[in-house]
Amino acid sequence: MLSQREAVMTDNRQALVTGANKGIGLAIAKGLAQAGLSVWMGARDRSRGEEAVRALRDEGLDVRFVELDVSDDESVRRAAETLGREVKALHVLVNNAGIVLDLQIPPSELSMGKVKATYEVNLFGPIRVTQAFVPLLKAAGGARIVMMGSGVGSLTLITDPTSLFSTVNLLAYTSSKVALNAVTVSFAKEFAPFGIKVNAVEPGHVRTDLNGNSGFLTPKEGAVTAIRMALVGEEGPTGGFFGSHGPQPW
Repeated sequence: MLSQREAVMTDNRQALVTGANKGIGLAIAKGLAQAGLSVWMGARDRSRGEEAVRALRDEGLDVRFVELDVSDDESVRRAAETLGREVKALHVLVNNAGIVLDLQIPPSELSMGKVKATYEVNLFGPIRVTQAFVPLLKAAGGARIVMMGSGVGSLTLITDPTSLFSTVNLLAYTSSKVALNAVTVSFAKEFAPFGIKVNAVEPGHVRTDLNGNSGFLTPKEGAVTAIRMALVGEEGPTGGFFGSHGPQPW
C-alpha cells in the first residue's frame, strides 16, 4: 500500500518500461499503473506488446504501447519521438529488457556473436534508451531511472563461495550485468544535479522465459524492488544497487 505522500507523487506521472510485454517487465508496468502512473509499455514485438496492453487495460489500468527494440538505434529514436509528441515529461524509466544466450555454454566456447548480442540488449540497450530520453527525464523535475540488474552482476557475490550466485558462470550475461552496475553509477553522478535518481535492482530468482521458468519467485514478487525504487522519494538513494532486503554489494 502506498503512503499518502507516494500517492500524491504519482498524479499525472508518466512511466516507460522496456521489455514490458511479459515476465518482470509486465509485472512492473502493472504495478506502476496500479500506483497511478500512466505507463508506456515498450516491446519490440508489436502484437505481443499490444496484447499485453489490452490485458492491463481490461483491468482498468492506464497503459499504452510503444514499439521499442532497445538494441536498435532507430527504434529507440522513434520511441523517444513518439513520447515527445504525447507527453511533456517522463517521470520514471525502467530499463528492464534483457536476454541470456549462454545458459548452457561454457565461457571458453561462447561465440563472440552471442557475447555482442547479449551486450546490445543488456548493456548498450539501457545506455541507448536512457540517452534518448534525457530531455523528457530532465523535464520531469526529479525523474527516477531503474536499471534491472542481477545478483550475478555483483563481483562480491559471484566470488563468495557461500553465495548462490557464485555457482553461476555465464560469461556474457554476468559480465553485462557487472558492467550495468558501473553504468548506473555513471548516470547517477551526472544526473544528481537535476534531481534524477538512478539505481540498479536485483529482482531475485524469478520464474521467467529468461531462465526457462526455473526460478522460485513470481514475476510480481520480482517486480517489487523495481517498483519501490521507481517511486522513491526525494530522500531516497541514488547510484545504489538494491534487492528485496535492501542494499546489495557491488
